[in-house]
Amino acid sequence: MTQDSNCIKVGQSAPDFHAIAVYDQEFKEIKLSDYLGKYVILLFYPLDFTFVCPTELTAFSDAHQTFKDLNAEILGISIDSEYSHLAWLQTDRDTGGLGDLKYPLISDLTKTISASYNVLIPQGTALRGLFIIDKNGIIQHSLINNLDFGRSVNETIRTLQAIQYVQEHPDEVCPANWKPGNSTIISNPIKSKEYFNSI
Repeated sequence: MTQDSNCIKVGQSAPDFHAIAVYDQEFKEIKLSDYLGKYVILLFYPLDFTFVCPTELTAFSDAHQTFKDLNAEILGISIDSEYSHLAWLQTDRDTGGLGDLKYPLISDLTKTISASYNVLIPQGTALRGLFIIDKNGIIQHSLINNLDFGRSVNETIRTLQAIQYVQEHPDEVCPANWKPGNSTIISNPIKSKEYFNSI
């Protein structure tokens, strides 16, 4: 698959969109720009009523309070209709459904949102794209998995925490595997040696 030369990149503004979502068993209009001031975890997934997708969506739902505590909202999105989303949400988890999801599922029936985030594939569905958008609407992180394997909730949380830390401490950067409470690096040729001397 060739990449679109005009595709969005980390550090750019997230493409805004306006769409119908299902949340709390009701249809709701969602506009990405309404979330300015909060971090957004944007989760693209291929299709409703599949196999890997419910494991991801319910895992993120189970961690919803952790994201909320980090001033972040989760938005799930696929090319299915809002009616398909509603039926899937009304299906119990023990039979492959989502049950009571704690965040909205957006319908991208026209596929324009998936295309704008460059996750749409020729078969007509979206890859497993995950984008962390900061409170100013800038994409700070993107991860795109192929169809057959899911994403990590814990790594998404860790990455979000690292993004927030460096935005709050602009003279510091986070090394590999950084977690809150770990040492950071002063982004200065001399002061950075304090970190490297400590490991």
